Amino acid sequence: RITIRSKTILFKMKTAKDYQTILTQFTDGPSLLEKAIEGLSETDLDCAPSTGGWSIREIIHHLSDGDDIWKSCIKMALGNENAEFHLEWYWTYPQTHWSSSWAYATRPTRTSLDLLKANRAHLSELLSQIPDGWTRTATLREPNGKITQVTVVFIIEMQTRHILHHLSRIEEIRREHKV
Repeated sequence: RITIRSKTILFKMKTAKDYQTILTQFTDGPSLLEKAIEGLSETDLDCAPSTGGWSIREIIHHLSDGDDIWKSCIKMALGNENAEFHLEWYWTYPQTHWSSSWAYATRPTRTSLDLLKANRAHLSELLSQIPDGWTRTATLREPNGKITQVTVVFIIEMQTRHILHHLSRIEEIRREHKV
């Protein structure tokens, strides 16, 4: 059981088949994202929910940046389990701060899509070479100061769910705006 930012997640032991399934879903995420935005114009990418929230463009950058940040935690776990990963610098501000600071609303999406695809391919390749990589851990300091051990598989699954969540948001936006 792990709690990060008030979310508790229960874990069960994984088999080699489970790891392969998880890795396939993780690696497929960028392709699913590209399919979800297929045919959209630059103007369409700026569609956002009428009730408020990020545009499709902002979601794409958010996903890429989130993966890039968590990639560091995975690499830390694979190379130095004694190190402490913290996101105090990131968790200090709300997500809207980073969206604004990192120009999510105005940047082209191609580079972020390419980065997301490259990061996931890189991690997939890396995990295929490190047999016990899935169970290695990183020490994570939460905003409340609590220390939690997170496994590589936890982070991979978290990021896989993250894309799936935002894919549903993109579908909702497309339906609402009929794009």
